[in-house]
Amino acid sequence: MATLTALVVSPAIASFSRSRFSGNQFVRTIRIQCATSFSSSSVDSSKKATVLEKTSVETKTGSWQWRFQDNAVNVYYEEHKEGGASNAKNILMIPTISDVSTVEEWRMVAKDIVTRKGETDWHTTIVDWPGLGYSDRPSLNYTADVMENFLIQFMNASDSPVKNSGGDLIVVGGGHAATIAVRAAGKGLIKPSAIAAVAPTWAGPLPIVFGRSSDMESRYGLLRGTLRAPAVGWMMYNVLVSNEKAIQSQYKSHVYADPNNVTPSIVESRYALTKRKGARFAPAAFLTGLLDPVQSREDFLSLFAELDGKVPVLVVSTTSSPKRSKAEMDALREAKGVTKFVDVPGALLPQEEYPLTVADELYKFLLENFASNM
Repeated sequence: MATLTALVVSPAIASFSRSRFSGNQFVRTIRIQCATSFSSSSVDSSKKATVLEKTSVETKTGSWQWRFQDNAVNVYYEEHKEGGASNAKNILMIPTISDVSTVEEWRMVAKDIVTRKGETDWHTTIVDWPGLGYSDRPSLNYTADVMENFLIQFMNASDSPVKNSGGDLIVVGGGHAATIAVRAAGKGLIKPSAIAAVAPTWAGPLPIVFGRSSDMESRYGLLRGTLRAPAVGWMMYNVLVSNEKAIQSQYKSHVYADPNNVTPSIVESRYALTKRKGARFAPAAFLTGLLDPVQSREDFLSLFAELDGKVPVLVVSTTSSPKRSKAEMDALREAKGVTKFVDVPGALLPQEEYPLTVADELYKFLLENFASNM
């Protein structure tokens, strides 16, 4: 996260007031880089056409209304199932939280699984987080608790798209999404029949690099407040985050394992997400650590330990994640509460860069844990 050193490390810069800087000043002084996600591109690409050529996949898109603090937030979701399938087992897929988080990262995995031939049919639902993807982006004070509240409501509400799962819902999430799901399950607030955590993370881009001292927390708060400000916030976000060069650099440096998989169409698609109304609010919280479900590795491990003997848990680690993120994933190897641990190619978004590989591991896990019920 060297691109944020000028802001976070230098006390002089961190003590600015809103009236003291201009756009040009920020261009010279600060660059922001945070974890991002993007549309499908991978070395699995030669297999993608085969997936799409399989028996037809029915796709339904919709909007579900999440109510929170007198706000009615329209949340985007999509469902995938094979044509003619009935009595299918249900899987909920949740995108990795980032500034360009989107259902698209799970789409190829979802379509592959529902077309697998076996003794059971599969029905997948992918949902965007509020404030991200194609969902509404109101200026809420986004925190990990807020996101957890959304997940709880989405899984438990009588009008939810996953209401007919009959208590047999498998939850698959990436990054922070996986950890938030594990946390909610440990509290008994959601009751999944299994959880798959793909490249799970718990620390946002700034805290994982600069820590959480009181001085750093003050600087994170200052940055977050600036990004949320009506005028200067948009200016700062547009110049430092919402531009194609920055997005391309992020993807090539740490989100995908192979920079050759980052195409112009991917960058353009993710750039469009950063231009949606209210795009900066949730990313400002993620960047500065407010969406972190825990604040230490010990707490991270404790979340998984809480599920020991209660829920089957798959952890999918990646071979090319950034060093700090990789260390946290590897800490889950043989950890209490982790039923199965596997390594796959990729970095922070293996489900999008190597979708068929991830789908294979997920499907094996499903067969291992639910074959007797099929």
